[in-house]
Amino acid sequence: MSAGKTPGSKELMQMDLYGLLGITSDASEREIKKAYRQKALTCHPDKNPDNPRAAELFHQLSQALEVLTDGAARAAYDKLRKAKEAAAKRTQKLDDKRKKVKLDLEAREREAQARVTEEEEIHVARTLEQEIIRLREEGSRQLEEQQRLIQEQIKMEKEQKMQGNRSGNTEGEGGPAKIKLKWKCKKEDETKGGYSEDVLMRLLQKYGKVLNIVVSSKSKGSAIAEFATFKAAELAVRNEAGLLNNPLKISWVDTPPSSVVSENFSKTSTDSSYSSQNSVRSERDFESLVLMKMRQAAERQRLIEQLQHEDEEADA
Repeated sequence: MSAGKTPGSKELMQMDLYGLLGITSDASEREIKKAYRQKALTCHPDKNPDNPRAAELFHQLSQALEVLTDGAARAAYDKLRKAKEAAAKRTQKLDDKRKKVKLDLEAREREAQARVTEEEEIHVARTLEQEIIRLREEGSRQLEEQQRLIQEQIKMEKEQKMQGNRSGNTEGEGGPAKIKLKWKCKKEDETKGGYSEDVLMRLLQKYGKVLNIVVSSKSKGSAIAEFATFKAAELAVRNEAGLLNNPLKISWVDTPPSSVVSENFSKTSTDSSYSSQNSVRSERDFESLVLMKMRQAAERQRLIEQLQHEDEEADA
């Protein structure tokens, strides 16, 4: 076949001539001609007069035969084909590289976002830690000031006791007394406004022995505390302010007898440590202690029932 028959259309250069004939790229001229005859017979226009696609395919097969049976044309086609395959491979590698770059970029963005989130968490944690330290310091200063006032009052009362030559018993302090404590607390607040039974105990026990503390389970921000002596309860009512960021409102559960109030404003208070050191001195004292514990348990049950009754009235 002469070189003058070699077509140069763009359409032909884009075609896979080997694939069109169903042969491999190293097929011989004989194999090319044989494949052409087999394919051309099936799509010859005379056999398929009503099928325009058959005529187009026949024409393409003829072009493939011309190119692949001409040495120069086939060499040029093979060179172009290899160049396209190489370009396709480069494109594939580039696509893979782009995908990797994209994935790396996304990974770096995620890492950067994670670092930002971690830094934000660290900043928030540090801020919270500073606030907690500040609250503790303010709470400590407040506690120290209150304890200083209590110590001064106790010192004054001890001096009065010495002047009155008292024996050190607690008869002048009055019997157990109950106070009501209220504070701000939202229903959904799991911290109960910062007050728990332990927190209330720490705040109140500096005034004297606390027999019972019952925090209401229904009425948020409410509790009842029972002191061993009226004097201790009176000191708590007069001096305790509670937490700095959520102050306490303290009132009497029952109005104390006027005689007890008058007596306790003029008489002294026994130091709680002295009282505890001298609470059990004999079998009689031990029996009294057991009876006192029983009374405390009964009184605590009464406090619970009282709180429940108040909660029911509040709900009503």
